[in-house]
Amino acid sequence: MLTQNELLESPDYLLTKYQNEIYRQLRGYMDVNKLSQKDVAKKPGVSNAYVSQVLNGNFNFTLKKLIELGLAMGKVPRIEFVDKDE
Repeated sequence: MLTQNELLESPDYLLTKYQNEIYRQLRGYMDVNKLSQKDVAKKPGVSNAYVSQVLNGNFNFTLKKLIELGLAMGKVPRIEFVDKDE
């Protein structure tokens, strides 16, 4: 079993962790606002294929796509680097 420090040094672990959080945020936004995948995709800069990828967990987003998805939800991403020990 890997330690927390070992996990936090794994790009694959961190990618999966952040993908899950983006999914959770998008699904919550859609549920609260009673929006379909197509409704979200109508937002500027977000394609139906991209929304589908996020909801299926098959995406490796660029920073620009992350920003576009956030803006489609009326939010902006907050990115910050923190020490692994925090």
